[in-house]
Amino acid sequence: MYWEKEIETMPREELMKLQEQRLQKTLEQAQKTAFYKELFRKNHLDPQKIKTLEDLRNVPPTTKEDLRNHFPYGFLAVPLEEVVRLHSSSGTTGTPTVIYHTAEDLEKWTNQVARCLYMVGVRRGDVFQNMMSYGLFTGGLGMHYGAERIGALTIPIGPGNSKRQIWFMRNFKTTVIHIIPSYALLLASIIKSEGLDPKEDLYLHTLLIGAEPHSEETRRRIEESFGAKAYNSYGLSEMNGPGVAFECVYQEGMHLWEDYYYLEVVNPETLEPCSPGEVGEILLTTLNRDATPIIRYRTRDLAYYYEEPCPCGRTHRRISRIRGRSDDMFIFRGVNIFPIQIEKVLMNIPEVASNYRIILDREDFKDTMKVEVEIKPEFFFGDLLKLERLRERIKAELRSEILVTPEVVLVEPGSLPVSEGKAVRVIDQRKM
Repeated sequence: MYWEKEIETMPREELMKLQEQRLQKTLEQAQKTAFYKELFRKNHLDPQKIKTLEDLRNVPPTTKEDLRNHFPYGFLAVPLEEVVRLHSSSGTTGTPTVIYHTAEDLEKWTNQVARCLYMVGVRRGDVFQNMMSYGLFTGGLGMHYGAERIGALTIPIGPGNSKRQIWFMRNFKTTVIHIIPSYALLLASIIKSEGLDPKEDLYLHTLLIGAEPHSEETRRRIEESFGAKAYNSYGLSEMNGPGVAFECVYQEGMHLWEDYYYLEVVNPETLEPCSPGEVGEILLTTLNRDATPIIRYRTRDLAYYYEEPCPCGRTHRRISRIRGRSDDMFIFRGVNIFPIQIEKVLMNIPEVASNYRIILDREDFKDTMKVEVEIKPEFFFGDLLKLERLRERIKAELRSEILVTPEVVLVEPGSLPVSEGKAVRVIDQRKM
């Protein structure tokens, strides 16, 4: 059922026609919202004259600030009594963003996620252990319902409590887990500390990783640690959550489901379209959602799209792994740096363990950057000369990647704070 061959392998021309048909429905729904009604009026736009995907570029992008400024109902396109669920951001930095769903919206989202899971080999009979948070965060519930739709035995265990996770994995012979990349590496180390081998004493064949940026090197480390395939995914709550894009078995970019979303990759400064292979900001338009239609949403996620077809036969365009965010970039002595650049370097050095952090500070009106790096136990207790050579090598490789030279501090394994949620990699004390 979830190999939807007709849709997933639809010729590009037919797929674009389907997108334009669904775009008309999205525009009709958008006119029912307070926000878009005012946006169209203020910009002298007639939605009925927006007939093609090219015409859509005349509509100003929607931002997270728009969602916050029109809290709580400015983006709602259906009567409230038709809404059966909402998801929202935490709101810890101000007013939360809220996305509403009708029962039909949830049905479509579930199908979308099931399509992703089936694509990477999840089947009826698998045991799916979901280590993501449940609640307002979309990752837990989104994947949960997709796994159930496939027919997998689904364990809604949530995050943390690593020894309990291991107990369930061993006793119920878990074959698939949904996990944050940094926690996957931490869990592997805890499994080993319990005297177990993640490859020999577990039953995993698939890890679904997402919710935080990670490098290809980190993914390969996860696969080597567990002896199982780890598939990258992309989602955001404004576009439902997980299931927006997913790798297939070839692991060469993530198929973005174009029957659900219209994809644009643009220069974040000019908003002009990028060419295939050129990194830009992802803009997304919902094409198959009733309660909360969103047009040209600025995700702030940076990636590129592939032009060449995928060997798997699916025709929906692929995007690269997220290369960073236009809003988590930090500037150090005039250089724009993304944390993912530093991770890429560190995870490619065999002596480096999985944990690190970047500390930015200011001394005597001058910015400083310190990168604290945990070293694997077998390398940490070498002689001081070898450690100094390693430190200098890390500094040189970081300079080659980010064009500035940070201070590098090698620390013992297990000495940096760990998190069973999203890892906090950057501590910027310059703002304090």
